[in-house]
Amino acid sequence: MVTIWGGATARTLRAHWMAHELELDYTPELIGSRTGATQTAEFKALNPKEKIPVLVDGDLVLSESAAIVTYLGDTYGRDTGLVPAPFTPERALYNQWSSFVQMELDAHTLYVIRKHRDLANLYGEAPAAIETALTGFTKQAHAADLALATSDYLIGADFTAADLMLVSVLTWAKAYGLDLTQRLTAYKELHTQRPAFKAAATLNFSISAGA
Repeated sequence: MVTIWGGATARTLRAHWMAHELELDYTPELIGSRTGATQTAEFKALNPKEKIPVLVDGDLVLSESAAIVTYLGDTYGRDTGLVPAPFTPERALYNQWSSFVQMELDAHTLYVIRKHRDLANLYGEAPAAIETALTGFTKQAHAADLALATSDYLIGADFTAADLMLVSVLTWAKAYGLDLTQRLTAYKELHTQRPAFKAAATLNFSISAGA
C-alpha cells in the first residue's frame, strides 16, 4: 500500500494529484508543515529533513515532490504516458521541465517569497529578495509561456506530469496574487478542470499548512 505524507502546500499537491491521475489506491497522511507533525520521531524516521511530501511504498521511502511524481508514473502508470518512457527525447524534455519548475518557479522565486514574507518571523524580512523573486518569476514564467505558444501541453499532444508540475506552481503564483499571462492563465484553468486535480486539491487543502 502506498502512503503519501503531507498536505496543504503546492508541493504536496503534486504527489496527491499524480496519485489521483493514476487512480491509485493509497493512504493520505495529511500532515502540515510547521505544525509540529514533521518534527515527530515517527516522521523524522521517514525523513530527517522534516519536509513534506514523503511517499512510502513497501520498503521504499521517497521525498522530493518531482521524484515522487516520477516514481509513481514509472511504477504505476507505464501505459498512461503521464511520465514519458526512459531513454527517449520526451523523457529528456520531461526532466528539463520538472527541473525548471522545481528550481526557477519554486525554490528560486515563489519559495523565496514565502520565506521572507509569509514566514518572515522565521527567516527574516528581505524586501529586496522578494522583489528579485517576483521579477525572476515573471521572467521565467515567460519561458513557459513561449513553450505553450502552439499547444496546451509542454510535451507532445497530451497531458503529462510535466504539465502537472507547472500547473502546481501557477496555482501557487495565482494564490500569491502574481500576474500570469493570458496564455498561462488559460493553460492553468484548462488543466485545473481535470477531475484528478479537483479531487487532489480538495484533499490536499483540507488542512492548514501551519504558521
